[in-house]
Amino acid sequence: MHEALFEQIHTIGLVPVVKIDNADKAEGLAGALIAGGLPCAEVTFRTAAAEEAIKRISKAYPEMLVGAGTVTNIEYAKKAVAAGAKFLVSPGFNPNVVDWALKNNVPIIPGACTPSDIEAGISRGLTTLKFFPAEVSGGVNMLRNLAGPFPDLTFMPTGGINTANLASYAKQPNVLAVGGSWMVKSDLIEAENWQAITEMSREALCTLQGLEFAHMGINHENAAEAEKTIKGFEALGMVKKIGATTTFLDSTIEVLPMQYLGKMGHIGFRCFNIERTLSYLSQFGFSVKEETIARDAKGKIKVCYLEQELGGFAIHLVKA
Repeated sequence: MHEALFEQIHTIGLVPVVKIDNADKAEGLAGALIAGGLPCAEVTFRTAAAEEAIKRISKAYPEMLVGAGTVTNIEYAKKAVAAGAKFLVSPGFNPNVVDWALKNNVPIIPGACTPSDIEAGISRGLTTLKFFPAEVSGGVNMLRNLAGPFPDLTFMPTGGINTANLASYAKQPNVLAVGGSWMVKSDLIEAENWQAITEMSREALCTLQGLEFAHMGINHENAAEAEKTIKGFEALGMVKKIGATTTFLDSTIEVLPMQYLGKMGHIGFRCFNIERTLSYLSQFGFSVKEETIARDAKGKIKVCYLEQELGGFAIHLVKA
């Protein structure tokens, strides 16, 4: 149920948690988030402006995935859905709210931080829960421990997360997406500092990917030319490791005895989730070379190349 919506949230990977005091600023905020690559927001019912803000965002930006947060009672749930919220989030597990949402076919991510809360969600068929408050409830270590008894469950950790610890949460296999408010602070919204929100959103999205240099591959005309390069790197103190078709030097330079993708060769980058990173890179004009995709047993992409080259090098993505 609602698999497409949860997959969309997973692909975005970051859900801004918004507390807005003035609905007149809703459209500006939504535009700033979209410009920063974040077409998603959880508008919390912590202020009287929440319902109207959701309504305005839904009307002005129908492509935006706007949800309602701090939905602590059925009245809020009804108001949020009527205003256009595409999903509901609550800080705790309120059976009345959860049951209402399930009965009315409304996607909901209720809060949980104990095994009992989690089992209450599983008993109702839920597969994603909000882990809140994340940091003070054990953070990443708690999520790792929960993966054992609840292997099929995913979480949206929220609370105490910022750019400093974002990556540690994003790389956990049982994290659907991360919730955070540091890029949508109330003072930035009040001051209509949309540029700052856009820039912080872009920075957060980049951090979320976990992109880092993995290796460089160098093409050659033949094995003899490749061997000359290998000996040169060995002379520089690099250790050779011979593979099935290529040779690695110190795991960072791959020597190919043939011409492969890229005029010069390729540069590999590790990332936490290739599907998410491909979505992120699409806003910069990059696209995947479909025939290079290799998937794991669960159908997730484990390696691929991009269509575009940089400096004569093909770009290779590898799941970390």
